[in-house]
Amino acid sequence: MSSTVKQHHVTCTSEEETKEVGRQLGKIATSGTVVSLRGPLGAGKTIIAKGIAEALGITEAIVSPTFTLVQEYEGRLPMHHLDLYRIDGIEDFEGIGGEELLYSAGITVIEWSEKIEELLPSETIRVTLQIQKDGSREIAIEGAVL
Repeated sequence: MSSTVKQHHVTCTSEEETKEVGRQLGKIATSGTVVSLRGPLGAGKTIIAKGIAEALGITEAIVSPTFTLVQEYEGRLPMHHLDLYRIDGIEDFEGIGGEELLYSAGITVIEWSEKIEELLPSETIRVTLQIQKDGSREIAIEGAVL
């Protein structure tokens, strides 16, 4: 990572605060934005995706596409929501046509993106969620200032 990458941390104590981080990301997103969401199960990756969708004016229910791998939604910009939990790596990702989504119009939100780290565009917004002992979430955001 270059020293010019913007990074900051946010502590969220509720699901609503976590969703607000997503809303802020959705507000600054432009066509071609890729958002990488990382963190353990239950950390709030899908909650952030819901917030991004709200900011884009998407009214459809956002669910984690664990079994379908990719969900597409229409809003101010199209949103491609990927969940790579069930794939084994780059070959599986390429097999579902995932690389095309990294460079498509709209916003691409990827849960478990660490499985394809080397394919992510350099300007990807990286969001890492950590569950703290008190149940709060420490969220590190690289590549965007909210």
